[in-house]
Amino acid sequence: MTLGICGQRTRWQLISTLACCIMSLTHGISLGWFSPTLPILKSDSSPIGAPVQIHEVMWIGSMLAVGSLIVNMIIWFPIGFFGIKKCMYFVPLPNMINWILIYVANNSAYLYIARVLLGVSGGILVVCFPIFIAEIADKSVRGTLTSFFMLTLCGGITVGFLLVAYISYHVLPCIVIVLPILYTILIIPLPEPPQDLLRRGHDEKAEKSYYFYKNFTSDPTMQNENKAEFDSYRERVLIGGVKENITRQDFFNKDLVKTFGLIVVLLICNQMSGTFAIFNYASTIFTQLGSRMEPNMCGIVMGLVQLGGLSTAVLLVDRVGRRRLLIPSLAGMGLGELGVGLLKSFASPQFLHHNGWIGLTLMCLVAFSSSAGLIALTFVIIVELLPAKIRATGTSISMCGLSCSVFTALMTYPVMIDKYGIDVTMYMAAAFCLLGVIVMGLFLPETRGKSMTK
Repeated sequence: MTLGICGQRTRWQLISTLACCIMSLTHGISLGWFSPTLPILKSDSSPIGAPVQIHEVMWIGSMLAVGSLIVNMIIWFPIGFFGIKKCMYFVPLPNMINWILIYVANNSAYLYIARVLLGVSGGILVVCFPIFIAEIADKSVRGTLTSFFMLTLCGGITVGFLLVAYISYHVLPCIVIVLPILYTILIIPLPEPPQDLLRRGHDEKAEKSYYFYKNFTSDPTMQNENKAEFDSYRERVLIGGVKENITRQDFFNKDLVKTFGLIVVLLICNQMSGTFAIFNYASTIFTQLGSRMEPNMCGIVMGLVQLGGLSTAVLLVDRVGRRRLLIPSLAGMGLGELGVGLLKSFASPQFLHHNGWIGLTLMCLVAFSSSAGLIALTFVIIVELLPAKIRATGTSISMCGLSCSVFTALMTYPVMIDKYGIDVTMYMAAAFCLLGVIVMGLFLPETRGKSMTK
């Protein structure tokens, strides 16, 4: 399966995915910038002037979700009217302005606005990219290519940690701002996904797009076979009702209520289990665990382990399926968080000081487990669960839920850590993992190999 992404048929599917991954890498760097920069912003030598206070930290972190939620509530309309590809052009600009504001910031208000804009960029990205990749990819490599999106996103977070450690506050924006420009240049030649074109009635363009992404040659002996394959694809797409008007019945029926119920639980577990918040406040967590290793370096180690987990997901997702990765992922993450909580509750400060490797190991277990399933597969599963007719609208609604979950987690975790400590925070995170194991284990269907035209 994995080797299939390098085959002749999937060549342009891979290249197009990698072009998108430049922007997901950039977004990851933007996210990873926050945690290691936080101690600098809170210090007396803060690069923006006055030190940032704890209540400002909470809002700077949470403004990301505000921007994402705003765009998630409306992105379904331009997707339906203009198409996925055109909406993807709006991803880089807010990200670039985010870095400009970081560069010129002289008080916290600049960072509030920067994080809102980063949320806007990310909100468009997390809706458009998974749908774009899923609709251009063969089902045999769809999970692998969609997982690339999360691999580069989380890889960017690790790169962000590293860049902050070695590059000064005002130099970093000048470097990272080049990547959105490169992304824009690379996606210009790519055609819109064929399913998206059929949805909007552009059959001739859809056929050319289908030939492009399947890398069909101009060999005259293959013309009839290629034409027959596209006609079959077109018929399946149209039978799925993508050109029909969306009605309330498309959402309020037994199957869709169950689908959205699963998505809600998946999104709550995704964020409240700490997949993002724990990384966002990694430096603070390791300080409380008494690690003798530089806290930011611990965050970098966790990031590298997370990349290992994501790489595992990329290799296995189209081999073993979604359920067999997601459920063990939730279980492993919950056990790791429970271990961190027990360590903090019962170990003495002296023990933690002399055995800092235990906390780091447990946190690495959390990082690996979460990335090998929950992080890598959330977007894959959402896109595959939703029927073709309401996929764009349903994904937009789902990402509104994700934004609310991110906002809640980023508002909750710093308060929990500050008022109740790491142990109580980790017990809470482990409880959400347990919820995910139970609900997903009982109700989540296997979506590997599911047709994207239904």
